[in-house]
Amino acid sequence: MARTLWALLIFQVFFNAEGFFHRYPKLNLGERDGGDPGPPLFLTPYVESGKIEEGRRLARVPFTESLRIKSYAGYFTVNKTYDSNQFFWYFPAMVPDNKNAPVIVWLQGGPGATSLYGLFTENGPIRVRRDKFERRKYNWALSHHVIYIDNPVGTGFSFTNDSRGYCTDETQVGEQLYTTLIQFFQLFPELQQNKFFVTGESYGGKYVPALAYTIHKKNPTAKLKINMKGIAIGNGLSDPEHQLVYGKYLYQIGLIDSNGAKLFEQYENKTKQYIKQGKWDDAFATFDSLLNGDMIDGKSIFTNLTGFNFYFNYLHTKDYTQYEDFGPMLQKTAVRKMIHVGNLPFHNGTEVEKHLKQDVMKSVAPWISELLDHYYVVIYNGQLDIIVAYPLTVNYLKNLNFTGAEDYKTAKRYVWKVDGEVAGYVKQAGKLVEILVRNAGHMVPGDQPKWALDLITRFTHEKTFDGPKKSVYLGLN
Repeated sequence: MARTLWALLIFQVFFNAEGFFHRYPKLNLGERDGGDPGPPLFLTPYVESGKIEEGRRLARVPFTESLRIKSYAGYFTVNKTYDSNQFFWYFPAMVPDNKNAPVIVWLQGGPGATSLYGLFTENGPIRVRRDKFERRKYNWALSHHVIYIDNPVGTGFSFTNDSRGYCTDETQVGEQLYTTLIQFFQLFPELQQNKFFVTGESYGGKYVPALAYTIHKKNPTAKLKINMKGIAIGNGLSDPEHQLVYGKYLYQIGLIDSNGAKLFEQYENKTKQYIKQGKWDDAFATFDSLLNGDMIDGKSIFTNLTGFNFYFNYLHTKDYTQYEDFGPMLQKTAVRKMIHVGNLPFHNGTEVEKHLKQDVMKSVAPWISELLDHYYVVIYNGQLDIIVAYPLTVNYLKNLNFTGAEDYKTAKRYVWKVDGEVAGYVKQAGKLVEILVRNAGHMVPGDQPKWALDLITRFTHEKTFDGPKKSVYLGLN
C-alpha cells in the first residue's frame, strides 16, 4: 500500500507541478464598481524631500474617522530600480494618552496573504459586517500603534513592476520590510523612541524573524535606530525539518490510524532527507503532497486519509470563517480612494508563492536562536490547529540553541487566566515565552480575540502571565 501511494506521489509531483497555489483562504473580491478612485499615494517622495506634514495629511484615511478611529495608508517604495512598493495601513493607539504606547507591526502568512486578513478578521480596530465597516471591541490598536503591511511585494496591494522585484528568500523579505519601516518612522518621527515589536502568524513564522534579524544586524550602524524589544509569532512555520511530526499528532487526536501514521512518517522522513541535501524543490513537493495538495489538485495524503479540506482547526472539516466579507469592500471606488490605492490591482499572492517556493522548507531557527540572546520572543499556538500544531512548534523550540535552551526543557508551566477563565498555559526560559491558547485554531486572534489581546498586551507592557488574572489590556471598551 505504502509503495503504491509513494509511486502515485512521484507521478503527481512531476505531472501536476503547474497547479501551484497556496491554501490560505482566498478572498471573494467581486467586480469593481467602475468609478474613479484617483491616483495611488506614494509617500517616499514626501519622506525624501522632508515634506512630512504634507505626506501625513495626504495619508489620512477619512472613513475610519467616522468610527472615531484615526488611520493612515499609502505606499512606500522599497526598490526604485524595479519599482517595488509596499502598501501599509497604520492605526495609532486609541488610548487618550498614546504618546508612549508600544508600536506593533503585523505580518500575515501565506506566503502571499494580505495583512488585511489580520486587520479585518483578527486583531484590527475595524471589521466588515453586512457591507459596512464597524468597530471591533477587542483589537490590538486599543493600547498599541499598529502597522499592517502587505508583505512581500506582490501581496495584496503591494506590487512590483519587474519580476526581479519579487523576493526569493527571507533575507530579501527582511530588507524590503526594513526599508518600509525606516520610511514609516521618518513619516511618524514621534514614534521612533517607542518600544517596537514584530508580530505575525503562519508563514509569518519566517517573516517575523526575517525582519527582526535585519533590524538586529542594521541597528548598530543605522542613523535611525528602531527600538525593538521583542517578537511574537502565532502558529508559525519557522523550522520545517523539526516541525515535520504530523503523523504522531494526527494519530494522537484520532484523525488517522497507526497505518496512516506510518505512511506520514515515511513522507516526513523523505522530506527531511531532501532538506538535509538542500533539495528544496523536492522537499516542498513531498511536503505538499502530504499536507497541502497545492500541486495535485487538493488531493493530499492528509485529505485522502482524514476527509478534511481544512487544516486550520481540527473541529472543522471545511472552512467555517467569513473571509469573503471584506473582499468586495476593497473593490469599491470610495474605499480605494480613501486608502489611497487608486486603480492598482489587488494580488492573490500566487507570484509571491512561486518566487518563494525554494524558501518554504528552509529554516530560520538560527535567526530565532540569535534573537533570543537579545530580545524577548513569544511563541504562541492555538490548541486546535493542524498545519502548525502545538506539538510541532514545541519540537522545534526544543531544538533551538540559545541561552536558556536547557532550562526550557524543564521549565514550569503556568495556568494563564483571563477574567477567571482558563485562557491557556505558559512557560518561560530565558527570553523565550511559549504559550498554548485554549480553544483556538490557526488564527488565534480571530478565534479568541479577548485572550489574544490580553496575551499581546501582557507581553508588550511587561506584565507576567502568572500574575493578576484580570484582563490587562489598557484600552477602551
